[in-house]
Amino acid sequence: MLYWLLKYVILGPWLRLIFRPHVEGRDNVPDVGAAIIASNHLSFSDSIFMPLMVKRKVTFVAKAEYFTGKGIRGFVTKMFFVGTGTIPVDRSGGRAAQAAIDTGLRILAEGRLFGIYPEGTRSPDGRLYRGKTGVARLALDSGAPVIPVVMLNSDEIQPLGRMLPRIKRVRIRFGRPIDFSRYSGMSGDRFIERAVTDEIMYELMELSGREYVDVYAQKVKTPETPANNTALAA
Repeated sequence: MLYWLLKYVILGPWLRLIFRPHVEGRDNVPDVGAAIIASNHLSFSDSIFMPLMVKRKVTFVAKAEYFTGKGIRGFVTKMFFVGTGTIPVDRSGGRAAQAAIDTGLRILAEGRLFGIYPEGTRSPDGRLYRGKTGVARLALDSGAPVIPVVMLNSDEIQPLGRMLPRIKRVRIRFGRPIDFSRYSGMSGDRFIERAVTDEIMYELMELSGREYVDVYAQKVKTPETPANNTALAA
């Protein structure tokens, strides 16, 4: 209920009015059935603007700490993630990646949309970085198509470290669904999973026009650049 109130009554109408989103290819998102929404990740606001422009609910996962903060800031953060339909994942014990995958598979088995940032964290410099293979495991185990989507200028609207976004038109582009049924039954093969992940990242590169760097983004982040753990890592 809170999700729909935020999207259609409280937050959504104001964001549409102020940021005037321009969206290409939205019809590539199916009206029914399971699908994986795989996005590049430039800004914290990606998790706000992209789901806002999809007719259906897009479910992400986030670290459980976002739901247990103290004080006013903790409460606001929790309400934001609850309101956007984000599911908390326990990151303790080194099982964060598997917990996120299990959650994603459950969402997809219910015929819903599951959102993922294959890079595993926000880009530190706007370039597109190597994808983690969690997205491939989701696609192969669920059989769901992957819908690539790129945020074209969210790093200009809300750069890393900036609390309040700049007022600028948001630009989003959805690509055509990618079907990986040719690899059915091959989940667990690390070479196949890497090939699937690389194909998704290639589509994101083509859609975004951003430079691709074949290393993990987390490896090039500086200590003062915080990671955004709303992504599914593997």
